[in-house]
Parts: sequence; structure tokens; C-alpha cells
Amino acid sequence: MTRPPFDPPTERDIAIVSAQLGRPARGVVGIAARCVCGAPTVVATAPRLDDGTPFPTTYYLSHPVATAAMSTLEADGVMAEFTELLADDAALRDAYAAAHDSYLADRAQLGHVDEIDGISAGGMPTRVKCLHALAAHALATGPGVNPIGDRALDRGSWSPQVCECADYGIDEVAE
Repeated sequence: MTRPPFDPPTERDIAIVSAQLGRPARGVVGIAARCVCGAPTVVATAPRLDDGTPFPTTYYLSHPVATAAMSTLEADGVMAEFTELLADDAALRDAYAAAHDSYLADRAQLGHVDEIDGISAGGMPTRVKCLHALAAHALATGPGVNPIGDRALDRGSWSPQVCECADYGIDEVAE
């Protein structure tokens, strides 16, 4: 089994992610997707944090503008709309179930945690619970792996093709 494709985080990456989140980054084992400018957009997180807490969200959306775009979609009721699509479309349901399996396979390569065994993120495989997690998975794995994450990214006001990064104020941190 091969490790999921992501870059190991640099000190600068961790500083940017911490600035993006407004708190210290926790459990970051890689940068799974980057903005076109190179700043982290999605972090890969260990399945167990340093304090021992199980953490099922392997792919965590850190980019503030992307996060805001997913929050807007959630506030607009898009999660319920996408859940209805799953109920009505067998092919979409199958693809979403495959995304769940893909997510679990990626996390298994980072370690096994009994407490979260079989739990992926975002409501997979049967419902849509968190567009942030689903968009993060779609960004980390590329188009076609998570159909709901892809749809959320298509519907959102943020684009991974356009840099909207803030000045994170970390110029003094080396690469």
C-alpha cells in the first residue's frame, strides 16, 4: 500500500496553517492540497492527535476563504440538497460510497485508531454532513474521487485556481 500523496509540512506550512486557523495546528502530517500561490489549503492530519484524541478528519480544509465558501453553502441548505441527490441517484450513491472507502484507505496508511474504525468524514457514505470535509477530500485527491466534494467546490464562491490568501505575517519563518 502506498502512502497518500502529500508533501510533508515545513515549519512555514505549519505557521501558515496556524495563522489560517487562528490557533496552533494540531496533528498535521502533510499538506494535501495547496493554493496556486503555494500556501496550504488542505492539511492531512494524523488519526490520533498528540494528546491521544482520535481524529477522523484526515483531510482538513484550512484555507479561510475556502472554509467560508463551504460555510455559506451549508447555511444555504446545500447539504440537504446533496443528501436528497444521494437518495435519488444510485450512481452518485455508489460513487460516494467509493469516496468513503478511499478516505478510509488513505487514513489507514497513516495509522489505525479503533475508536474511529469505519468512520470517514462529512457524513460519508450515506449522508452529507460537512461540506468542509468533503471539499477537503476532493481537493486532496483530485476531481472524480469525491463526487459531493466536487459538487461543493463547483457550487462555492471560492476557486482553487485563484489565490485569495491573506498576508499570514510569517515572512520570517523559513521554508
